[in-house]
Amino acid sequence: MEELNETFVREFILLGITNLPELQVFLFVTFLMFYLLSFVGNLSIVTVVIADHGLHTPMYFLLGNLSFLDFFYATTTVPKMLSGLLVEDKIISFRACIAQLHIFHFLGSTEAMLLASMSYDRYVAICNPLRYHVLMARAACIELAFTSWLIGFLYSLSHTILTARLPFCNMNKITHFYCDIKPLLKLACTDTHINESLVNIVTGSVALGTFVLIIISYFFIATNLHNIRSEQGRSKAFSTCTSHLTVVLIYFGTAFCTYLKPATKNSLEQDRITAILFTVITPALNPIIYALRNKEVKRALRKLFIGGLFFKQQHY
Repeated sequence: MEELNETFVREFILLGITNLPELQVFLFVTFLMFYLLSFVGNLSIVTVVIADHGLHTPMYFLLGNLSFLDFFYATTTVPKMLSGLLVEDKIISFRACIAQLHIFHFLGSTEAMLLASMSYDRYVAICNPLRYHVLMARAACIELAFTSWLIGFLYSLSHTILTARLPFCNMNKITHFYCDIKPLLKLACTDTHINESLVNIVTGSVALGTFVLIIISYFFIATNLHNIRSEQGRSKAFSTCTSHLTVVLIYFGTAFCTYLKPATKNSLEQDRITAILFTVITPALNPIIYALRNKEVKRALRKLFIGGLFFKQQHY
């Protein structure tokens, strides 16, 4: 039996964002601040949604799920990226790489589903308010959230299995700061047509499908806003909808730019830059967008922190 000359890869080298020493410290401090902002902001929203009974509603239940997801979404990639900016050892094992790929796409696709669920919640609240408590009962909210997480897991599992079975030989330098599908496919020493088709067809279907559902929901919302008679009610509906739409446009804009185009050398470089937006910046901005434009969240946050400080003063 003829001996194979190929050496199969057991670890990868993440090339990171930049090799310029003068930029690495600056980027480390900048991205660390964004990560800490994401950490504090998202966990604060999760905490107030659980602790404040006034926020035990379908909209805030889904928002709590989104914030919980955003925290782990950033944690999947940012700590490894930060360490890569300070140390020369940017090695990641094959298993850790595949695990990172799975978790990243699991959380990313789940976020798309949750954003669609949140648009449906707004649609029911504005277009069918009399049946809102029936259509968005506790069981229905749990089903929406569970379905979002389940579809995200199964979607990511299909990518993970097909990518993990590919042979990687000799070339092990990933042109990215985390393990993603398209950079890994470029390193495989076999035909990756099926994997590329899966990325284009399945990812495109998930992204476009959820985005179309969101657009349909907001089309009906826009045509029914005039039915809200009170100025305060109209203002509240407009505020929650614009916050959600802002997050949707940022999320889907970057997803479409990254995954719905062919992988070339130039596109992989662009994807690395675009990825900073949805892995570092967006998870930090989401709680700010919702908290600053939502009076109930701001009230709950003030109550939580002021109450905590008052309790500490009494304790001492």
